[in-house]
Amino acid sequence: MRILAIETSCDETAAAVVENGRIVHSDPIASQIDVHRKYGGVVPELASRNHVVDIIPVVETALEQARCGWADIDALAVTQGPGLVGALLVGIQAAQTLGYLHGKPVIPVHHLAGHLHAVKLHRPGEPAPVEPSKNYIAMAVSGGHTAIYVEKETQPLKQVSNTRDDAAGEAFDKVARMLGLGYPGGPIIEKLARNGDSNAHSFTLPRFKDGGNDFSFSGLKTAVLTKLKNRIQPDQLPEGRERADLLASFQSAVIAQLADRLERAAKEEGVFDVILAGGVACNGALRSHLRERFDNIGLNLFVARPRWCTDNAAMIAGAAFHSIEHEKALI
Repeated sequence: MRILAIETSCDETAAAVVENGRIVHSDPIASQIDVHRKYGGVVPELASRNHVVDIIPVVETALEQARCGWADIDALAVTQGPGLVGALLVGIQAAQTLGYLHGKPVIPVHHLAGHLHAVKLHRPGEPAPVEPSKNYIAMAVSGGHTAIYVEKETQPLKQVSNTRDDAAGEAFDKVARMLGLGYPGGPIIEKLARNGDSNAHSFTLPRFKDGGNDFSFSGLKTAVLTKLKNRIQPDQLPEGRERADLLASFQSAVIAQLADRLERAAKEEGVFDVILAGGVACNGALRSHLRERFDNIGLNLFVARPRWCTDNAAMIAGAAFHSIEHEKALI
C-alpha cells in the first residue's frame, strides 16, 4: 500500500510517498529556515504564505522522485494537528482537494503520532531498523512539544506527562537568541557546546510538589539569563571558552531533565522499550547520554534516523498506515 502524505504543521512544507508504512520512496521538504532566521523564530503568517507557494511543487516532486503517478497511490494522509493553525489549513485543504480530484481517501494524522512512528522508516534497499515491541514508552521532544507517551498491548497510546511551560527545543532557541547565535538554536548550541565544560555552571533540576514526570524549562532559561546579567561585562555577549562552558552546562541540564523524567516514567509503567522522537532527538549528546544510561539499567532505546527526527511527511504516511492496520485488527 502506497500513501502520499502532506505535512505543514509549522515551517516545513513536506510530502512523501511511503510503502506499507515503512519504505520511504520519496520525502522532499521545502525549508523556510532562511525566511524565519532573521526573526529568531517562526512567524506564523509567513509560514502559511510560503506553504501556499510550495505545497503543490513539493507534492509533484514527491511523486516524481517515487516514480509513480496518482494511479499508484492508494490514499492520502495529512497532519491535522497540533501546529500553527494557518499552516495546518494549507496542508489539509491541499490534501482534501487532491483526494477529491483523484478519488483517494484522506487520512488525518496527529503530528506526534507521526514522530513516534519515525523509528520504523527506511529507504528502499536499506536494512529495516529493529522495531520496539508493542509495549513501549516514548518521549517526543521538539520546539513545540516535550511529552511522554505510553502504549501497551492492553491499552491504547496515552500521554503520561507534558511540559508545564516551554518545550525543550523552544528553550534551545531562546537561549541561542540571548547569545545572538541565530535560529534554529539547537544545532548551533550543540556544536559550540562540544568545546565547553558541562560542569562549569550548576543548574537545578526542577521538581514538582505533586511528583510526576512533567517537564519545565522556563526556570532554566531564566537561570541562563541571570548568569549573563551577572557577568563582569553584562553588556557584552560571552565568546570563546566562556560561551562554550555556559552552553555545555545549559545543554547538560536539558539532557539531565529529559533523561530523568523518561527513566522514571519507564520504570513506573514497567516497560523496557523506549522511543526518542522529535527534532531535539537529532542532538548527538542527548542520544549518547540516553544510550549509555539506559544500557546500564536494561532499557532499550529506539531513535529514528536524523533525517526523520525533524518534521517530515514520511512519518505522517507511516502513522496513517499504522492507523489503518489498527482498525483492521479491531474488526
